Amino acid sequence: MKHQVTAKKHLGQHFLNDENIAKNIVNALLEKDKATPIIEIGAGTGVLTQFLINDVEKFFALDVDEESVAFLKNKYPDKAEKILFSDFLETDLEKLAGNKFNVIGNFPYNISSQIMFKVLEHKENVNVVVGMFQKEVAQRLAEKPGTKTYGILSVLLQAFYDIEYLFTVNENVFTPPPKVKSAVIRLSRNGVKKLDCDEILFKQVVKTAFNQRRKTIRNSIRSLFNNNEIRFPLLDKRPEQLSVAQFVELTQFVDGNSKN
Repeated sequence: MKHQVTAKKHLGQHFLNDENIAKNIVNALLEKDKATPIIEIGAGTGVLTQFLINDVEKFFALDVDEESVAFLKNKYPDKAEKILFSDFLETDLEKLAGNKFNVIGNFPYNISSQIMFKVLEHKENVNVVVGMFQKEVAQRLAEKPGTKTYGILSVLLQAFYDIEYLFTVNENVFTPPPKVKSAVIRLSRNGVKKLDCDEILFKQVVKTAFNQRRKTIRNSIRSLFNNNEIRFPLLDKRPEQLSVAQFVELTQFVDGNSKN
């Protein structure tokens, strides 16, 4: 299969060339939700786009590579309005797709965390995300408490999404091959509308705790509460040991013992 788009290193482009894997990625989204509008990030040569553009009524393929956009518009002239030269991170998503939409993509690895933070900002809009990530990042997002890979994004995302590690993808199915293995994960919105704590403080507590993850939580977040002698069991743990529910409990403690 010849491509008319050249992969650009500065855009972190590695084009998936295995159509069976592409179908599996698309199906992982459609089996959860066929009716909601879909935004594809980094359409590239259209390996995912081809399974969505004709079958999903409200579908938008975004790319910041003019060559990719021109290639896809030429390939799908009657669907050209669905192919946009647009940066997902800068796009007004609700204006584009409405109040509810799903997200799919072979995400550029250099901005995959930023993509996830934007999904979090739109957690009331985004029901399902299926994406290709660098394997280590995928593992981190889906990881449960108690391991070294569990971190800030693990907690923040798992507060609002159920995350499944679906499958690993080898380097040789990309053009050009990346130097790392990849993996596909699926995020499905859970039933939590609002955390039982101050959500801004929750994010601050999680980030502060993990920024000094070798320390106990008492030492890493001591700047946030006013009595370092107070007894509270979670303070003697390390951040990777705490579940989302325990971070909520910790946030409630900090809120009640705040220096402010």
